[in-house]
Amino acid sequence: MKKRIGAAPTLVYPESDGEPMAESGRHVKTLLDMIDAIDLHFRDVPDVHVSGNMFLYYEEGNPRKVISPDVFMVRGVSKKDLRTYKTWEQQPYLDFVLELASPSTYMKDFNEKKAIYEQILRVQEYCIYDPYHEIDPSFVGFRLVEGVYEEIAFVEGRLPFETLGLELGERDGVLRLYDPGTETWVGPSREHVDEAKARASEAETYAREVENRASEAENRASEEARARREAEAELEKLRAALQRLQTTK
Repeated sequence: MKKRIGAAPTLVYPESDGEPMAESGRHVKTLLDMIDAIDLHFRDVPDVHVSGNMFLYYEEGNPRKVISPDVFMVRGVSKKDLRTYKTWEQQPYLDFVLELASPSTYMKDFNEKKAIYEQILRVQEYCIYDPYHEIDPSFVGFRLVEGVYEEIAFVEGRLPFETLGLELGERDGVLRLYDPGTETWVGPSREHVDEAKARASEAETYAREVENRASEAENRASEEARARREAEAELEKLRAALQRLQTTK
C-alpha cells in the first residue's frame, strides 16, 4: 500500500482572539479617537502608519510571540490596511504606543508589555493612560534613552511626545492631543466636522443678519425716498398756490 503524502502544516498567525476591543465604552471611545486623531495629524505623510487593537507578531515562526497595542504609530510603513503586523515583514521597531489601562490590566501594561516595548520592539515612546483614573499613576509616559525607558516629565499638565510632535493631555476630562506649534487641540475627525458645521451655521446666521439689515436699510431708503417725493409734491402745490395768489393781486 502506497504511503499518502500529506500537505505540510501551514503556520497560522491569528488576526483576533475573539475578546472585546476594550474593557469599557470609555476605553473604546478613547482608543478610536486617538487612532483617528493621530492618523488625521499625519494624513499628508505617506510613510506613517497609525493603527491599534491589532495583533503584532514579533518572532517569525512563533505565533505565541504576539502583543496587541491599543494604539501605535510607526514610520517607514505605508498607510495600506494591515490585518496583522509582522515585524519581519514591516518595520521591526515602533515609534509610539498608547495603552489604555484599567485595574485588571495595569500590571501587564507596566511590566510584561513595557518590557516587550522597551527591549524587543524598541518603542521610542510609550504612554499608559487610565480613562477612569483608577490606577496610580493613571497617566504616565516613557521615552527610550540608550535602550532604557525614562519617565517623561509633564509640561503644563501634558506629556510631550517627540515621535508625534504633539502633547497628550486631558481636555474637559477627555484624553486629547495638543499641538504646541499652533497652540491648538487636535481632536478626532468627527470633532473637526462638528466644528466646521458650527462655523458654517454661524456664517449662515451672520449672512442672514446682514441680509436682514440690508433689507431693513433698503426699506428705510424706500420710505425716505417716498417721503421726499411726497414733500416735493406738496412743496410744488404750495408754490403753485402762492403763484396764483400773487397773480390775482
